[in-house]
Amino acid sequence: MKELRNFCINGIIEETYIEPWWDLAYVLREVIGLTGTKTGCGTGDCGACTVLIDGQPVRSCIYLAVQAEGKKITTIEGVAGKHGELHPLQQAFLDHWAIQCGYCTPGMILSALALLKENPDATEEEIRLYMNGNLCRCTGYAKIVRAIVEAGDKIKQNVSIEINSVAATDA
Repeated sequence: MKELRNFCINGIIEETYIEPWWDLAYVLREVIGLTGTKTGCGTGDCGACTVLIDGQPVRSCIYLAVQAEGKKITTIEGVAGKHGELHPLQQAFLDHWAIQCGYCTPGMILSALALLKENPDATEEEIRLYMNGNLCRCTGYAKIVRAIVEAGDKIKQNVSIEINSVAATDA
């Protein structure tokens, strides 16, 4: 039986009825309509479905939506600025051609945001280790790593960058 639940997604409270066994990826895509979150493997192995919950990367395909109630959820739709300007990480992905088919990109960007929050000075090796659980079918890993390094440098230079009306250091 469906239950009424409230979710804070990209700074907006969404109230919807869901089944208690639905995963967060399904609710985000099919119920709320935020299709930027992708489902690849459905078992939490590929990272395509990664979203941030209270700033931490989570595989939304294996995370029950009811667990996210009362927490801050950030999807790829919430990364750009409030006027649609690209986040430095999104721009770096474009500049370095780190987007090929694009299927992994939302999960890659959200995982990278969490990494850069923890460690804006991450080395290439640290980035590769952190991003290890995010798979790219097109094997664009070198470009992705270069994009993350560049974005980290830009974020360090401008700490007032906003993500969905929240400072990048808080996202």
